[in-house]
Amino acid sequence: MEERKGIITFQGNPLTLVGKELKPGTAAPDFQVVDNGLAPVTLADYSGKIKILSAVPSLDTPVCDTETRRFNKEAAALPDSIEVLTISMDLPFAQARWCGAAGIDRVKTLSDYQERSFANTYGLLIKELKLLARAVFVVDATNTIRYVQIVPEITDEPDYDAALNAAKALL
Repeated sequence: MEERKGIITFQGNPLTLVGKELKPGTAAPDFQVVDNGLAPVTLADYSGKIKILSAVPSLDTPVCDTETRRFNKEAAALPDSIEVLTISMDLPFAQARWCGAAGIDRVKTLSDYQERSFANTYGLLIKELKLLARAVFVVDATNTIRYVQIVPEITDEPDYDAALNAAKALL
């Protein structure tokens, strides 16, 4: 599988991403992850909807916590035609516990721990950590990627406004 260096860092230290780079205008690859009840979920399950895919290393870390809470708050003002999905390698049980404690009710958390299907097809697997890189994809209703941000420093937050504006522009 392709390896890409020089894309991201963790506290200034370079890391390696595994998988192909995805660009706006290309078809969003399908993936299979699981929801908090261990049921399989694929991109096709959200066909016809605009999707904000927020990839995070772990919900139990400060920046991922902040990011998911922010997207949850923003999602409350979005129409039902836009889904916000947060994907991590966290176990589904940990995701469910975290969501309950954090009051997350608009963002759906999904786990890629079983197959690393999302990590590999979206080019976000961090080779050294076996976690997802921090990234945001906006995918339109026909499953074409319209916006991509791979956050260069894992400990930084994404550009929320740019992602939300990209999703709203598809309405």
